[in-house]
Amino acid sequence: MKSLLAQSHSLSDPNVQLDVINNHNETIKSLDKFESKLDDIGLFPLKPTGIEIFQINVGYMCNMTCKHCHVDAGPDRKEIMTKETLQHCLEALMDSEIETVDLTGGAPEMNPHFRWFVDEVAKMDKQIIVRSNLTILDTRKFEDLPKFMADRGVEITCSLPFYSKRRTDSQRGEGTYDRSMNVLKILNEIGYGKAGTGLLLNLVYNPVGAFLPPDQESLKQDYKERLWNDHGIEFNDLFTITNLPISRYLNFLVMSGNLEEYMKKLITSFNPSAAMGVMCRNTISIGWDGSLYDCDFNQMLQMRTNHGSPDHIKNWDLKKLNSREIVVNQHCYGCTAGAGSSCGGAVT
Repeated sequence: MKSLLAQSHSLSDPNVQLDVINNHNETIKSLDKFESKLDDIGLFPLKPTGIEIFQINVGYMCNMTCKHCHVDAGPDRKEIMTKETLQHCLEALMDSEIETVDLTGGAPEMNPHFRWFVDEVAKMDKQIIVRSNLTILDTRKFEDLPKFMADRGVEITCSLPFYSKRRTDSQRGEGTYDRSMNVLKILNEIGYGKAGTGLLLNLVYNPVGAFLPPDQESLKQDYKERLWNDHGIEFNDLFTITNLPISRYLNFLVMSGNLEEYMKKLITSFNPSAAMGVMCRNTISIGWDGSLYDCDFNQMLQMRTNHGSPDHIKNWDLKKLNSREIVVNQHCYGCTAGAGSSCGGAVT
């Protein structure tokens, strides 16, 4: 372990990350590779149920540097999807039965072609989801975006680590909570999160430590009560997402000495029902450079689609992608532990 860390101070190399995860699983003498777990329940090789969600990471640039960000996003990241690659995405979506386009980052709003692309997708009458960190909408350059997205019926799914100031700021930086509350109030004022408007506003919870999320429905009620009582804020849904042992969160687990215990927890909490509904079965992930991945987490580990299916948006072939074998590894236990985890929250 120490030799691996010596090779990469920040664990930013995807190959080093995979080595760390797999070597630790050998250290704790796990008898079960993820493939074996799937095989035991008749799911290996894991296959798609049909692509319904087209998730595009339009760039790793972000105005924040959150402690547990699996993308390792920040202001210094230069990876941004070009207009040419976005055009390839539009061509793949054209005349497609794929219903949902999910824009993520980094802060997706920081892509210089964000407004143009949202307009083009809106013309296709697709459901558009934008994953926002909220604070980006509290800056002068992007303050028009709440109204812009509302006019196009965009669903906003935004990060809010907790309903308290202390826990939110400890994970995402001082002042984050107050800025987030300000933006949520603005979104409410234009109709987001309000009954009957059709403007969906969802919040995302990630654990701040080495533990699994609590029950999603119970936590949602806690969020609703606290945000309404403390700030008069409304929202539609809350998604609990398990932290996967990659990037900054892997670094946290290693440095805090929690990796072995956390991996044990993920493995022993394997839920066959959650495995059946993992998001990679109905989602395709497109990286900032157009590379194709089975999910956003595989993207961060640079594990492209393979087994004969296209691995770049320029070679898009929906039929081949719908019949591909999904690439898995030990980090996938994060999506199948307990109630399961996806970009849409708990699976079961």
